[in-house]
Amino acid sequence: MKALLAALLVAAAPAVADEVRATGDLGLVIERATGSLLVVDRSDHASIGRIEGLGDLSHATLTYSPDERYAYVFGRDGGLTKVDMVTQAIAKRIVQGGNSIGGAISDDGKLIAVSNYEPGGVKVFDAGTLEQVADIPAGAKTIGLVDVPGRRFAWATWETGEAFMADFSGPETVVTKLGDVGRNPFDAVLTDDAHTFLVGLFGEKGVTAIDLWDEHPEPVRFLKDYGKTEDDLPVYKMPHLQGWAFTEGQYVLPAVGQHELLWVDRESLEEVARTPVHGQPVFIIAQPGSPFVWVNFATPLNDTVQVVDSRTHQVVRTLTPGAAVLHMEFAPRGAEVWISARDDNRVMIYDTRSLKLVGEIAAESPSGIFFTARAHRIGL
Repeated sequence: MKALLAALLVAAAPAVADEVRATGDLGLVIERATGSLLVVDRSDHASIGRIEGLGDLSHATLTYSPDERYAYVFGRDGGLTKVDMVTQAIAKRIVQGGNSIGGAISDDGKLIAVSNYEPGGVKVFDAGTLEQVADIPAGAKTIGLVDVPGRRFAWATWETGEAFMADFSGPETVVTKLGDVGRNPFDAVLTDDAHTFLVGLFGEKGVTAIDLWDEHPEPVRFLKDYGKTEDDLPVYKMPHLQGWAFTEGQYVLPAVGQHELLWVDRESLEEVARTPVHGQPVFIIAQPGSPFVWVNFATPLNDTVQVVDSRTHQVVRTLTPGAAVLHMEFAPRGAEVWISARDDNRVMIYDTRSLKLVGEIAAESPSGIFFTARAHRIGL
């Protein structure tokens, strides 16, 4: 009997051990022009597959399940696609809205929330089946959707200038208005400790902070006087606030309509410095385990990346990775940074200590780069 059982186990095992690949070193690169995903291996600096048929990925983002098995991709056409990282295939795909700009997964990995421009509001789905479990109308475009610990989600609304929280921890969904945040919020981000929800404003000067640890959160406006005596430049690309860096006890914020970074004390919400930079900042991302932040820029100055020291607020290095740099993603411990150069159809890989190019991967109009390590980070 034991011999028979052993034979059955051997027969059921994979024929070639090398075919089994763990997900911890993997990532996905959005190929925006072709509606496809490039599967990459971070350690090998290699592409290992391509997944096609994801619709309009011109403004796509994604999040991962806690076990890193599945990616949930949010497409501009309202598509919500569940991708299996092990089989490198689409597990399920639905079109849940007319114009989707982002989403999030609950801290327990059970719920997927999607923010929509059309018809507006937030829809929530079962992560396993993609069956809809909630529809929260807003009467406005929803932006800045983030996951908050405790099976909660927060977001803001463009036309009405409000922020909301939805709590799915009990038998009934509870939606709470967090307050009026200001005119035309264009994006929002949750701090790395899930303490503060920061909302950037386009229709007026300033940023709004909401303390989510407070029993009765209230919006607090800061940077209200920034740029009031200056003429704004045309805004060629809105900053993406999930790239806001939090380092050295500071928020590092993009100056909308200016070629500057703004440094704000996290406790006092007072401006402490400004850094002139190459162009209009899009992403400002902290390099893990270091005092440095990396910045890329809007067109037409989007062939450049700058490295800024958070201690001195000075630019310490300028790189030109390629044409139309759209996104940067760090290895989890900061050893490398991967940079997408859309118009050169390639992803460039740099060692963050030497700043030398150590790898390059061909990709079709690459934009967002997402490593599976994101599965374990709040607010992504």
